[in-house]
Amino acid sequence: MSPPAPLKLIALDADDLAVISAHVQDARVQPSDIVWRQDEKRLVVGLNRLDWEQTLSGGTCSRRLIAALRFDRVLACKSRNIDLEAPEATLELLGIEFYASDPPGGSALLMFGHGGALRLDVECLECELTDLGTDDLGVAPG
Repeated sequence: MSPPAPLKLIALDADDLAVISAHVQDARVQPSDIVWRQDEKRLVVGLNRLDWEQTLSGGTCSRRLIAALRFDRVLACKSRNIDLEAPEATLELLGIEFYASDPPGGSALLMFGHGGALRLDVECLECELTDLGTDDLGVAPG
């Protein structure tokens, strides 16, 4: 049996973003893997996410996937309770929400454990989640 195809999801509205949020729930992120490219109006977040499809289909052990979360058309990026001076710290991504204001613009809010957050002010919502491969480092379940 061949491994499942890598996940690639695109969000252009709040409902789409809710699907991506479900897939990145409990993902691990290091501050060093949060890249704000202001001149490109892009934020890229490297993350280590749970393979929810494998878990929900009855897989016996949790598997983590390396993935990239990208937001385009970002006008501003602000953080709260994320220590950029501790690049190897591990943040737990709890979810992502979109708050429309002056449509099609608004703010995407990435919420992390312990009150951490990133707020992205966007021209319009353009988000993509792409799996890059498995985490073959022997990550323990959970």
